[in-house]
Amino acid sequence: MIIVTGGAGFIGSNLVHELNRRGRTDVIVVDNLTRGEKALNLADCVIADYYDKDDFITLIEADEGLGPVEAVFHLGACSATTEWDGRYMMRNNFEYSRALFHWCQDRRIPFIYASSAAVYGGNSVFTEHPEHERPLNVYGYSKLAFDQYLRRYLDDLSAQVVGLRYFNVYGPREQHKGGMASVVHHFSRQLRESGQVRLFEGSDGYADGEQRRDFVDVSDCVRLKLWLLDHPEVSGIYNCGTGRARTFNAMAHAVIDWFGHGEIEYIPFPEHLKGRYQSYTQADLSQLRAAGCDLAFNDIETGVRNYLDAVADSPAIMPS
Repeated sequence: MIIVTGGAGFIGSNLVHELNRRGRTDVIVVDNLTRGEKALNLADCVIADYYDKDDFITLIEADEGLGPVEAVFHLGACSATTEWDGRYMMRNNFEYSRALFHWCQDRRIPFIYASSAAVYGGNSVFTEHPEHERPLNVYGYSKLAFDQYLRRYLDDLSAQVVGLRYFNVYGPREQHKGGMASVVHHFSRQLRESGQVRLFEGSDGYADGEQRRDFVDVSDCVRLKLWLLDHPEVSGIYNCGTGRARTFNAMAHAVIDWFGHGEIEYIPFPEHLKGRYQSYTQADLSQLRAAGCDLAFNDIETGVRNYLDAVADSPAIMPS
């Protein structure tokens, strides 16, 4: 049995879908379906069981077993970088992770969890070392807090534990994320509505639309997770990105090229994001490569084309 928390979410549902494609249907999904539209992400998947996230953590804290578990992929979290309720964020992103980590260690179950590149904040160096970690919001801090907690145990683990620091992930099954969805999602919607995509004007020394991010295809994130499952000797905290920063202009042009039409409009940089915005990110993959992972990551031209081809064939996961 494989457990996927956040299994109805963006990365989680793509993982469940890929597990199914590989013949695995013995999957327990854990999520919060208060927003019922997330269920559409699983409509074409087969799962063995489902638990609400609150019911699941109650089982974990009661130290109850769930039968033979091969691995836990922990993706459930509050991912809203604009959420400033620290108590809520720490309960969801730190305390839940801590409880599940110890439950897995007690049972010698591999635990592969979602960290975030948000831990780096405004730094220009993105290596998995404490001196480069300075988050700009409470979401980033909640992820860093658990990474720091885990580091205390890395030299004495009973089973594999891996934290993946996701950079800017895009791909199918993110339509429920609203404002937190990728720029590909937003650009696609904007093009259909107005024939234009909107980018921020220059900021932090960057020209209009020239802010740079490491945009990573969700399918590559899933492939990396399953590579880790196949390599239980690998533990630690690793970046999950392409290793190449690309501009928002380049991403906009990739979307425009797929649609075959469109223009770019530059809008004023929002006041509320000043000082709280990552204008540049680029994953350093040195530690991941040193761990033996040689997976190649899609460039944005390939990833965007695959994404938009996929959602065009599946209206339920079309950006809206």
